[in-house]
Amino acid sequence: MGTKPGLSILLLPLVLLLIPTTLSQQCNPQDKKALLQIKKELGNPTSLSSWLPTTDCCNRTWQGVLCDTDTKTYRVNNLDLSDLNLPKPYPIPPSIANLPYVNFLSIRNNPNLVGVIPPAIAKLTKLHYLYISHTNISGNIPDFLSQIKSLVTLDFSYNTLSGTLPASISTLPNLVGITFDGNRLSGPIPESYGSFSKLFTSMTISRNQLSGKIPASLANLNLAFVDLSRNMLQGDASVLFGSQKNTQKIILAKNSLAFDLGKVGLSKNLEGLDLRNNHIYGTLPEGLTALKFLHRLNVSFNSLCGEIPQGGNLQRFDVSSYLYNKCLCGSPLPPCKS
Repeated sequence: MGTKPGLSILLLPLVLLLIPTTLSQQCNPQDKKALLQIKKELGNPTSLSSWLPTTDCCNRTWQGVLCDTDTKTYRVNNLDLSDLNLPKPYPIPPSIANLPYVNFLSIRNNPNLVGVIPPAIAKLTKLHYLYISHTNISGNIPDFLSQIKSLVTLDFSYNTLSGTLPASISTLPNLVGITFDGNRLSGPIPESYGSFSKLFTSMTISRNQLSGKIPASLANLNLAFVDLSRNMLQGDASVLFGSQKNTQKIILAKNSLAFDLGKVGLSKNLEGLDLRNNHIYGTLPEGLTALKFLHRLNVSFNSLCGEIPQGGNLQRFDVSSYLYNKCLCGSPLPPCKS
């Protein structure tokens, strides 16, 4: 007995529902192929067990993978390869280059990740945010990063990178900050770093082996955060200060810097100032008493003299914030001799 035409129409939605989900996957086939190759190049870690050829990489079940649902292109634009617990050493997979729409790439907390930052990353021309931290990646910070004009943030903290700072990244038009703490970087800060765009507001390169003088060109920058502590920098760091700047934190501890602190201008937004263990001289600026947001101050182990200005938050800091200077005195230190 034949099926009535009306009944066929009613059954059609049910038939469509029974079609295998693989036919309606949103994941781009090239993206899926690249992701599965990345998984293979990392030794198929158990943390990526959710990456299965039979499932949709855009359905939010693939660990660390997000797709562009806003424009409905469904291309992989966010890849997080952090905390993979790799069983043995592997390099960063070159197949990353086959994900051309990625704008966020995070590779953190992988001590078994080794080798250099691969040239394949230069092919990610839409990349905005690049985080490679707490790994054993070594070698130089590559010049090819300057080819990725879309870059906004670079974080290479706590790896084993060496060599000098690349001057070329100062040409990146959208870069707002660099974080290179905890590596083995050496040599001077490039003069070209004073020509970062007006968007650039954060420079943290602490715990390295940087040497030489801080370039005078850095006076052109309006940094909200600067941390150059625990290096071997010398000379004048007053270029980092300024009353017209929006600086919130200046951390310069444990270098060999020497300049007259009493002559620097202070940002009204300053929250933290750590200058301990340098050769800084002069007096403490009176302007410190007017800083409403100052909650961290340490000028110990320097060559400062004179009376600590009275007022504001200065007397709230512990004695240890002022100790071991040439002739600094006044509360909370002992009174100045008349």
